[in-house]
Amino acid sequence: MRVAIVENTTVTHHGQVGVALHEAGAVIDLWRPRAGQPIPEDFDGADAVVVFGGEQSALDDGVHPYLAPLARAMRRASGEGKAVLGICLGSQLLARAFGAENRLGTAKEFGWCGVTLTEAGRQDAVLGGLEPEFPIFQWHSDTFTLPEGATQLATSPVAPVQAFRMGRATYGTQFHFEASRAVVADWNRRFPDLLEEQEAGWLFRHADHAGSRGVKADAAGLAIARAWVALARDRALG
Repeated sequence: MRVAIVENTTVTHHGQVGVALHEAGAVIDLWRPRAGQPIPEDFDGADAVVVFGGEQSALDDGVHPYLAPLARAMRRASGEGKAVLGICLGSQLLARAFGAENRLGTAKEFGWCGVTLTEAGRQDAVLGGLEPEFPIFQWHSDTFTLPEGATQLATSPVAPVQAFRMGRATYGTQFHFEASRAVVADWNRRFPDLLEEQEAGWLFRHADHAGSRGVKADAAGLAIARAWVALARDRALG
């Protein structure tokens, strides 16, 4: 299985997604448009596409003109039957690609926050193996409406559309299920001031949160990653 991965920021951890892709023996093609690498019109040759998060908004075309072509390429890949996964900014771009409304600065969530599966989520091939409510890492202030024709899979009080599916194998998750405790610890080291801006006292309280909700979030995140990779592999073989 060949997977195209799009990194939208200078430091992108593949985290739990990377673990699952490694277990599956996936071949990875990296795309770094922020560094000037052009986004292709389609991801020809890839069986699946993963678009990670970043500090941009999904409508930040003036500063990052590649965002609109990336959204189109994600929709095209989905239409071609490839498995597509968007995480945080990636999910916001996926929602944009399918005509949803991006809402900027209206839904701040940070840290290990609770997410609840919808009835459809409890029956879903990727999320259905999770507990009905589970903690997962969040770091965003933007959100989006549910695209027309999408199935809502998870929700939270702050950002109602936490996860959605288009068709059988295109998924968007507002939450950072790839962010294991090791990833979050590295963010602490690299961006301490940014994290403290998100939540005053975060660095002091981080260890307690990591030892409780973080443990459960790691298990949920790896389960999601493995389930999506299995779905992508099955579509590639089919």
